[in-house]
Amino acid sequence: MRYFISAGEASGDLHAGELITQLRQCDAGADFAFLGGDCMTAATGGTAPVIHYRDMAYMGFSEVIRHLPDVGRNLRRAREALTDFRPDALILVDYPSFNLRLAKYASTLGIPVYYYISPKLWAWKAWRLKTIRRLVRRVYSILPFEEDWFARRGYTVEYVGNPSVEEVERRIASLVASQPQSGDKPILALVPGSRAGEIRCNLPIMAEVARRHPELRPVIAAAPAINPALYESCGGSGIELVHASTLEVMKGATAALVTSGTATLECALCSTPQVVLYRSGGSRILYKLFRPLIRVPWVSLPNLIADREVIPEMLMYRCTPDLVDAELRAILTPEGRDGQLDGYREMRRRLGDRPAAATAARLLTADLLSLRH
Repeated sequence: MRYFISAGEASGDLHAGELITQLRQCDAGADFAFLGGDCMTAATGGTAPVIHYRDMAYMGFSEVIRHLPDVGRNLRRAREALTDFRPDALILVDYPSFNLRLAKYASTLGIPVYYYISPKLWAWKAWRLKTIRRLVRRVYSILPFEEDWFARRGYTVEYVGNPSVEEVERRIASLVASQPQSGDKPILALVPGSRAGEIRCNLPIMAEVARRHPELRPVIAAAPAINPALYESCGGSGIELVHASTLEVMKGATAALVTSGTATLECALCSTPQVVLYRSGGSRILYKLFRPLIRVPWVSLPNLIADREVIPEMLMYRCTPDLVDAELRAILTPEGRDGQLDGYREMRRRLGDRPAAATAARLLTADLLSLRH
């Protein structure tokens, strides 16, 4: 069968790459076209993306507005590719603003649509459920609490496990952790995100906090497809930069400053205490304007999964060097560290042990076969 997969950023490319590997296990004749990146290219055996995610990943309202012509061109290219490839299924990986538009077009072609890694409707834009109900045949969830959230709204999704659990545990087992050598300072991991906008907003705060801790060795976990000059211009001058090894940096660190997103879950799975940052403009007025629209008490995945505050979240106007530094100092104490590690263990228990990509691939191919009968 033919599969068209749409992933718009680095984490989606990683998870979609594993899904492709598992789909090939379930379907020996699988053929792929995709929007994504290098992980998906490797999983397909060398197929190039129709559009690379580095040309798609825009953060925040203002950045999207500035790049509206690019977004429009990408959508046209994706539609043309979908028409030419005529897949048996369109598989969406998060990235809802773009992907739901592509789903609408797929529906006009009679192509069944599946969602692997659902949009976070429980946090933001719950009205999108109407669109998903209309356009998406099956949703395969990677967060255990989503089954109940959707069920209470009359829509069934299936929790297939969380891909970060397998990916992190597999990579940790295969690497020699980046622990400091004898006599070296402990590492402070700086993880400012995978998109240029995130890095511009968050790295200056992280770098300022790091400079207040001469007893630590700051290391920036650089994202793939990001020009190293961006880190230099955003406060990272003189700070060690490590490319394409975010997990290794976090695993080897004594603590981490992490931009909100999938990396917070990966850091928790590495058992590294962390402070979560997210600054986009940072205005108190904007925070007060948008906070009531967010329907959950936390935004970071470890807190949401554990259903309590495990890690401190320094968001918007609260994301300042002084406030972030205070939280970092707290988790550098034995009490603060032990408190986070207890929360991580509860989070891991709730995630369970289902192999996410393998489970999703099995369910998806079985459903497609049922459509043929």
